[in-house]
Amino acid sequence: MNVSVFSTEELHQAFGIEMSSVEKMGAGAGWGRVAPGVTSDPHQHDEIEMFVVVAGTGWVAFDGRRVRVEPGTVCQFEPFETHVIENDGDVDLVFFDLYWRDPARAAESAAAGGTRRRFHERPVFVFSTPPTPNGDLHLGHLSGPYLGADAYVRFQRMRGTQAWHLTGSDDFQSYVVDRARREERDPARTAEHYSAEIAATLRLMDIEVDQYTVTNQDPDYREGLRGYFSKLVGSGAVTVQETAALVDAETDAYLYEVDVAGGCPGCGGATSGNICEECGEPNTCADLADPRSGRSDAPPEQRRLPRFVLPLHEFGGEVADHHRLGRVPARLRALAERVFARGRLDIPVTHPSDWGVPPAESGAAGQVIWVWPEMSYGFLHGIEALGGRLGRTWQAAAPEQDWKFVHFFGYDNSFYHAVLYPALYRLAHPRWNPDIDYHVNEFYLLEGGKFSTSRRHAIWGKQILRPETVDAVRYHLALTRPEERRTNFELAAYTETVQRVLVDGWQGWLNDLGARVAGQYGGTAPDAGVWTPEHTAFLNRLGIRLAALADSYGQDGFSLNRAAAELDGIVADTRRFAEAEARTAQLAGWKDEARTAVALELAAAQLLARAAVPVMPRFAARLAEALGKADLASWPAQVELVTPGTRIDLEQQSYFAALPSDWPPAGGVQA
Repeated sequence: MNVSVFSTEELHQAFGIEMSSVEKMGAGAGWGRVAPGVTSDPHQHDEIEMFVVVAGTGWVAFDGRRVRVEPGTVCQFEPFETHVIENDGDVDLVFFDLYWRDPARAAESAAAGGTRRRFHERPVFVFSTPPTPNGDLHLGHLSGPYLGADAYVRFQRMRGTQAWHLTGSDDFQSYVVDRARREERDPARTAEHYSAEIAATLRLMDIEVDQYTVTNQDPDYREGLRGYFSKLVGSGAVTVQETAALVDAETDAYLYEVDVAGGCPGCGGATSGNICEECGEPNTCADLADPRSGRSDAPPEQRRLPRFVLPLHEFGGEVADHHRLGRVPARLRALAERVFARGRLDIPVTHPSDWGVPPAESGAAGQVIWVWPEMSYGFLHGIEALGGRLGRTWQAAAPEQDWKFVHFFGYDNSFYHAVLYPALYRLAHPRWNPDIDYHVNEFYLLEGGKFSTSRRHAIWGKQILRPETVDAVRYHLALTRPEERRTNFELAAYTETVQRVLVDGWQGWLNDLGARVAGQYGGTAPDAGVWTPEHTAFLNRLGIRLAALADSYGQDGFSLNRAAAELDGIVADTRRFAEAEARTAQLAGWKDEARTAVALELAAAQLLARAAVPVMPRFAARLAEALGKADLASWPAQVELVTPGTRIDLEQQSYFAALPSDWPPAGGVQA
């Protein structure tokens, strides 16, 4: 017999609490102690783990749930299930810990979503960064957050998840003021115009948005934002301080964001005010090297101005804990480490301006809440507005622990989303531990250069999107979008994708399959007959493609690059299979095997229709109709044969269209 008695002398720091090890238990074992007021670090691992509480009371949080624990409570966690133990009592919370490896359970858990085993049971709010209404959306914009969020939500709904896509127009950006100044109209009219244009482009792209918040027009937005900001001030962390700022020496205009440029204090490269697009690190404008004003040719002057300021450097631990809870790509974690390595970073969260929402508090007259901290409230406001239409009681002022956030944004917005917002949420809602997954994209280039309105170097959504082109555009952008590195849109490559992959490849195979079904089986799906080893091997390959697609669309491994490649892989595998089977298709002695081969090709076509829904919804719907209305509402659990006798109408279908001969339009690819 092996006996272990709890001993404080054997405890050491681990996971933010105190732990010990017990040997010779047949599994990993130890004692844990959580002091009053202490919470363990969020963490997950490949072992199954069991807590047996023997003293004290508190909470165990896992995957959006909080469970009360007391002596006699036993909690078991599956592999990769994020968990936290918290002591809110007055005495030590003591538990016995057992953990062991089960490779099969670990593999099953990873395939099911790993750290998010309850993902499909929770409300999932998927946000694409609210676009700035200072212009319409070009392919660079569309390829990133908007296509990503749309495909993500479509797949999650097929899996039975309650998922919604939320975005809107970020009306109070300084970039709207700059555009209004150049167009000689007021910011409100400018924002209203471009917000409507953006919404129209999203519709052309078949991007479905469940909540589109127009911040300057929503009647409840301003007061809700003021209330949120008051909570930040009420925390005692956000205070009015006189800190260094830049002003234009000739016009006396306050300089930030679009109105100032210089050297990044982080990487040393060229940057605009407040954020560096290259390294992602923030600046306060006053710390720019060799700053240049956008309002005159005079060198900017540095002055000390009173503004509401957040001492962000005090929240490194909280942000690190947050990054252990959800899906946070390594590049975002590395960015946070660089930011907090600076030692001190006081971030002004109000700026002098007459465009925006002034805080309710005094002390910074003539200032408005900075639009980037504002956005953290905007996400909560969007949930409340969506809930009002759905009959849900969601409240921006009282976020719920069960909410799951998924953010899609470009890397240049990473600091705000993954560093600043977790700190703000901790101040505004101390008892809420937001569970957020982050999906970030890099820059999408156009013919080797950045998309640029001023240089007439852009392809706008409205120039290329038509009912007959939208699926091809969505597919090519999915295939080439900049997920982990910068990628490049080339018109010649897009044209080749449409012709070689989609028209000659996919459509050519489907038309040929339809002709063979019509000629050999009277236009209806044949039943499978005799199976050969090649048939079972092909069915297995389709199953592998299905699993890879589920992983590529899923919450942990999301990648539209891989999903697009897997969709084309279904067609490539099937064409090779069909070419091999054609050698015996017309031989009288192999008719039973031949109809099995055709039945498997139809199964591949049906799989293509169902698996293409997140990326190419129109194509998927038309192909499903041609296959006898295949089910597109749910994700397939396995590859299925088309019901024998189903009417098949593939032979004459045209799914994709090349760009018209007069494209690009006269004057180039600029709106």
